[in-house]
Amino acid sequence: MGKIEELFLDISPLKQNPRSVFVYLPTNYEKSKKRYPVIYMFDGQNLFFDEMATYGKSWGMKDFLDNYKKDIIVVGVDCNHTGNSRLDEYSPFPFTSTHYEVKDALGDISAKWFVDYLKPYIDSNYRTLKDRKNTCIAGSSMGGLMSLYCVIKYNHIFSKAACLSPSLLFMFDEMFNLVKNSTLDKNTKIYMDFGTRELRYKNKLTHAMHILFDLNHELQNKGINCYPNLIQHGEHNEATWERVIPRFMKYFFE
Repeated sequence: MGKIEELFLDISPLKQNPRSVFVYLPTNYEKSKKRYPVIYMFDGQNLFFDEMATYGKSWGMKDFLDNYKKDIIVVGVDCNHTGNSRLDEYSPFPFTSTHYEVKDALGDISAKWFVDYLKPYIDSNYRTLKDRKNTCIAGSSMGGLMSLYCVIKYNHIFSKAACLSPSLLFMFDEMFNLVKNSTLDKNTKIYMDFGTRELRYKNKLTHAMHILFDLNHELQNKGINCYPNLIQHGEHNEATWERVIPRFMKYFFE
């Protein structure tokens, strides 16, 4: 069975410092001298254990990795649990919606911390494959949005992104323009999905599907390998995201 280590790392200039970081190490890690691909993930508290998950249900990521045929290191970073701080830290751009307003968008600071601090720390302390080809990022909801932002803004670092239920409705125009104005490596894989039961009204679901496919089309125009996926009966929760782990992992590594 794989092993999970919990680290407490300095995440300044963001708050709730230090921050918990969970590192999954493959079953044979301590007995081998191999180096491993790494997936960096948002909302680390929701990945491995139900008792730690925000809503009592995790992704079951450890169970999947323990039985997966490829050995991978997964690094999950805890979100900020204070008030709406998670929303601030996972917003690359300011936005206003019916229920939320983010004026102090800290998403790029979060992304830079992943690139400038977290990745070098993990590469220095664990046997990783440091190159772009073996560096991935993943998340859901606002974490899915951040994963998309990271693979576009820091495309020289990340070659693969799994963006599950990304919150594109909040800032589609900004994300579309970011893609449109970016120079991207064609050796990039981006998985994006949306569940048919995530939104209450059909017109909102239609709009969400429309912008998902519009963004994929723009990425494909740049030669990017995209995998848009509409999840039948999928909901906006960890149980649904657990179901699609095998799909994006196969897309990434097989």
